[in-house]
Amino acid sequence: MAVKTITIDMAAYTLLAGRKREGQSFSDVIKEHFGPQPTVGRFLERARRIRVAPEALEQMDRMVQARRREPARAATR
Repeated sequence: MAVKTITIDMAAYTLLAGRKREGQSFSDVIKEHFGPQPTVGRFLERARRIRVAPEALEQMDRMVQARRREPARAATR
């Protein structure tokens, strides 16, 4: 992997270091902050790749049907 050396002042370093979590590199922090931002398109792209077991889908369907039979009510005090 190619690398570049950059110079930043102490105030910028302090801000960057404050965002860095354990195990993260400064490159990770910069890419996390300035990399591609989440969009609906990216979300849908990832959602299409999710695989759900048939048993889980059946359980979700049973829950939806049960809620239709007994709709939620407002909480009373």
